[in-house]
Amino acid sequence: MNVRRDRHSVVFALRGELDHDSVEQLREAGNKELLDGRAEGPVVVDCSLLSFCDSSGIGELVRLHQQLSWRDRAFRLASVPAKVSRLLELTGLNQVLSVHADMAGALAVDKGSPAGGAGSVRLNEGQRA
Repeated sequence: MNVRRDRHSVVFALRGELDHDSVEQLREAGNKELLDGRAEGPVVVDCSLLSFCDSSGIGELVRLHQQLSWRDRAFRLASVPAKVSRLLELTGLNQVLSVHADMAGALAVDKGSPAGGAGSVRLNEGQRA
């Protein structure tokens, strides 16, 4: 996993499998981001190179979403592969998590509200701003 930060966002770029054996990397990066009191703006998980996600991975995505929401920070998924997207649909998480067709869409949403608070827009995969 690669972590990229700029003034407006943090991107966690996942690669390969997000499962019981690899979920700790996302958990550690998420915890570091949560503990960074200076951090603001959305956290975007780039799933474009994600090949597999099991229940451990889904659980960590939900946990991170909840933790960031409690801190009034947006959490977004971008470029979710079809297999993982289907899993989100089956579990109903596509209605809870902010899922975007690509990174540009995930980063462009609510530029005027960096915390993703009131006025934010949630798009499902395939929708455009």
